[in-house]
Amino acid sequence: MALRNFRPLTPTLRFSSLPAFQELTKSSKPAKGLLEPKKRSGGRNNTGRMTSRHIGGGHKQKYRKVDFKRRKRDIVAEVTAILAPDGLIVGAKVSAGENVAPDLGNALPLRAIPLGANIHNIELTPGRGGQIARSAGQQATLNNREGGYALVKMPSGEIRRIHEDAYATIGQVGNVDHMNVSSGKAGRTRWMGRRSHVRGMAMNPIDHPMGGGQGKSKGGGGRHHPVSPWGQLAKGFKTRRKHKGSDNFIMERRRKKK
Repeated sequence: MALRNFRPLTPTLRFSSLPAFQELTKSSKPAKGLLEPKKRSGGRNNTGRMTSRHIGGGHKQKYRKVDFKRRKRDIVAEVTAILAPDGLIVGAKVSAGENVAPDLGNALPLRAIPLGANIHNIELTPGRGGQIARSAGQQATLNNREGGYALVKMPSGEIRRIHEDAYATIGQVGNVDHMNVSSGKAGRTRWMGRRSHVRGMAMNPIDHPMGGGQGKSKGGGGRHHPVSPWGQLAKGFKTRRKHKGSDNFIMERRRKKK
């Protein structure tokens, strides 16, 4: 999916780079039947306390319904306007089932997908719906099959065993240039519900562990590993629980042990 660049008529347009969706939609509005209200929490939990910072404000939004399960099997559908794999266009035909062709946009069980194919929207448990490789530009690779399981290389580089009856969709998730989008101004980011994020180094020592110091410094004048406002390491801290049940399905970690 291409990005739109603008003539620099204003300082904002000079740096704006936004996605263009002409090949995926016929109008500027999404299908009304595929929308549902999207609740705004403002970063607060059910007791009203802030649990996620830098969230609030923004324009009203609605959630676009996405079929991650692809339960309508062996039924040919025509693409009109969708969240689509890269390369799929309006008017293309897609379907899901065990006997459909392994073409772009079709959903099949892992045992029916050719080895080496790029896949996305992968189920971890058969029938639960796709959970892996769903964000913009993501894809995984089907490496091998053995003992009723498929070996899938994740976007992170991890190689994991997944039951061969689990469904996956052929291709790579669209909007590949999502990481190259430039909003052009802070106001557009606020429209999306994101509030400003102040660096810890710019704060006072009472407000952040990395605050204070004479001028720009790391943690009040000395070398300090980046941490959260509550002191937890921000880089390199392992958050995965030890001896997790799914460890048996991981054949190769995303970072190899030395």
